[in-house]
Amino acid sequence: MIRSMLIVALGGGIGSAFRFFVSKFVAENVGGTFPCPTFAVNIIGCLLIGLFYGLSARGSIGGDSMKLLLTTGLCGGFTTFSTFCNESLTLCRGDHALTALLYAGCSAVVGFLAVAVGYCVAERV
Repeated sequence: MIRSMLIVALGGGIGSAFRFFVSKFVAENVGGTFPCPTFAVNIIGCLLIGLFYGLSARGSIGGDSMKLLLTTGLCGGFTTFSTFCNESLTLCRGDHALTALLYAGCSAVVGFLAVAVGYCVAERV
């Protein structure tokens, strides 16, 4: 368990630093009101987690430790949106399309509401 936590922490640190770099790069090179830095991070994270899980399924990225480092660690530190999208796709691929839609819809709506509640609580303290 400790070894796995250290692997995730290492990947998470790298992913967080990578997120900072990508966000800064995009913010400095793309203008407008659309949140391009976050959008770019989320899409890149989705591409990476799909690549890592796909390679893992073929046995092409090493063992469980490397999968943990790259998916839970790196992608998790970079963006949890990639995990959300991977779980949604996994549900769809497992013939659970309705559950996937419910998960995606509830995550977006309830997540938005949770952020709003958090702001309200913060304003009152």
